[in-house]
Amino acid sequence: MNTSADLFFTEGCGRCSKHSTPECKVHSYTEELALLRQLLLSTGLEEDCKWGSPCYTLAGKNVVMLAVFKDYCSLSFFKGALLADSAQLLSKAGPNSQSMRLFKFTDLTSIKRHERTITEYIFEAIEVEKSGIQVSKSRASEPIPPALEQLFMEDNPFKTAFEKLTPGRQRAYLIHFNGAKQEKTTIARIAKNRQRILDGYGMNDCICGLSKRMPQCDGSHKRIG
Repeated sequence: MNTSADLFFTEGCGRCSKHSTPECKVHSYTEELALLRQLLLSTGLEEDCKWGSPCYTLAGKNVVMLAVFKDYCSLSFFKGALLADSAQLLSKAGPNSQSMRLFKFTDLTSIKRHERTITEYIFEAIEVEKSGIQVSKSRASEPIPPALEQLFMEDNPFKTAFEKLTPGRQRAYLIHFNGAKQEKTTIARIAKNRQRILDGYGMNDCICGLSKRMPQCDGSHKRIG
């Protein structure tokens, strides 16, 4: 995965086999990304690179991320649910997204047309972060951490595999990911369990087909007895 914001604009995020090739989707939005980056940096936010994409922070706190998808590029506001969205231009990152909101763009013209609004939204997001307000999340379901939301948007097979898990298995993973005190720990936990999720296993499942909690399994992925 790419770890440099500068390299993202020339080589991509590094999440797929098209990284650093002419087919990488970042090359479809070169001008759009350049203008969005300019607008973001003009607000005084610090530019970092997280999950392979440029992330703009305030005192180390994530405010907005710049991302590219097949059909659009976007600004992903981490606490977008708290923005007024007076122009009604934001959309949920996914049906279960409680916090993140996307400002999507398909061409340079749309960015130029909304340039003033984009800047206003960024400054509003900065004020939200300064205030310390947190998104009130429903207790009916375990919230999806931003790191996982970002990965879902960039890795559809992984998102599909997670959604195919039973609700109980999904919740177990989410509790584990949300239990991390630091963002880097959340990312590490997701990476460690990524292949298990792709293979359809829950946290308490051994690949022998038995639960780790069952006495017939020693938890080492080998059936015994």
